[in-house]
Amino acid sequence: MEALKQFFDTVGGWVWGPVMLCLLVGTGILLTVCLKGLQFTMLGYALKQAFMPHKPKHDGSDHEGDISHFGALMTALSATIGTGNIAGVATAVVAGGPGAVFWMWITAIFGMATKYGEGVLAVKYRVSNKKGEMSGGPMYYIEKGLGKNWKWMAYAFALFGTLASFGIGSSVQSNSVAQAVETSFHIAPAYTGVVLTIFTAIVVLGGIQGIAKASSFIVPAMAIFYVVGGLVIIAFNLDLVMPALNIIFSDAFTGQAVAGGALGTVIRYGVARGVFSNEAGMGSAPIAAAAAKSDHPVRQGLVSMTGTFLDTIVVCSITGIVLVMGLLGAGGEFIKPETSGAALTTIAFGKMLPGVGNWIVTIGLIFFAYSTILGWCYYGEKCATYVFGDKFANIYRVIYVASVMMGTVMSLDFVWLAADTFNGLMALPNLIALLLLAKVIVSETRDFKAKIKSGELPH
Repeated sequence: MEALKQFFDTVGGWVWGPVMLCLLVGTGILLTVCLKGLQFTMLGYALKQAFMPHKPKHDGSDHEGDISHFGALMTALSATIGTGNIAGVATAVVAGGPGAVFWMWITAIFGMATKYGEGVLAVKYRVSNKKGEMSGGPMYYIEKGLGKNWKWMAYAFALFGTLASFGIGSSVQSNSVAQAVETSFHIAPAYTGVVLTIFTAIVVLGGIQGIAKASSFIVPAMAIFYVVGGLVIIAFNLDLVMPALNIIFSDAFTGQAVAGGALGTVIRYGVARGVFSNEAGMGSAPIAAAAAKSDHPVRQGLVSMTGTFLDTIVVCSITGIVLVMGLLGAGGEFIKPETSGAALTTIAFGKMLPGVGNWIVTIGLIFFAYSTILGWCYYGEKCATYVFGDKFANIYRVIYVASVMMGTVMSLDFVWLAADTFNGLMALPNLIALLLLAKVIVSETRDFKAKIKSGELPH
């Protein structure tokens, strides 16, 4: 186990080095410029598209796809609003200091343009499989958009995506839930693992329809519960809000709260955990976006973009601000905690609102993590069947369900290191494809705006 931890630590350090950070943020900046700040100018319109009822064509027939825009967004959010918002933020604050929260915000702002581009390409290059279901994502827009010479990169993404699903999708989620439940209820992780495993198996057997249906209920309910709970805590401790924001912004450029004052460490963990949380650039969300019933690729791209806003700018901000508030000493200095992950967030919330705060985190984490497990099963299955064929789907589901149980009893450090490594490896081919297909994204955007203006498409 120690040798594996060392291996993933070394590879993870390389994968999340300066090249990856520049590629992640650089792709978002480039797309922001090419799209003329679309994430700022069209956010309101995008939110409207995400939450408006699904409408069929004028002739009564339905659009191509398996689920509604809202269902696709909730499936994507089910996979993104998870332990990254609770345990991931805490890990970033401990390892990188409070300034990491600022770099999570920066990653999200430019990541919205990245997520938009992923959604556009996912719908444009999606295909229908033998069952009549939509399949799409980076492996398909790499193969169809860039040509057969790039198919090796499509396979690389799908392989890394399959492996990543067992980390970010199942093991990390179940590990964090077990940790939070043990902290709050003193229940052994193995028992938590058994319950999670059973409930996962029940839903994933229903495929994308079952996952979307469960996500469309769980995600909105728990997001509202968690955000309102966090806002109540902030309201009860208003005197600590400005000191917390001050240290977040100052530490973002100094790294003084990190051992040795390493600014690079602050940025690395802020960007890495930001991507882990909202998954912009990783290429996972477009797999769900490809299943949406849509009359134009851009419409789903806009809906996909709102996921990053809701995940990081809204939910992660609540966690980050309350965490830093809880870790401020009497003199306004950041106190280095002894614990990390979900346990730290639970303790911090409990400290800021005794008797209630820890329940907000525990309940939120259980349902967020469970929905993430469901969403990532779909992602991983699509990646696995791309590499190994449709016959592998049932085998994948069995292995995936088993990994949920394994995650509850494994080392937290090892699970996070492995998840970070595979996340970075799957992001690389996706980001390269986004850069090479940027012209297609811009072209589709112009086409959509022209058709809206002419009345060819409904506003």
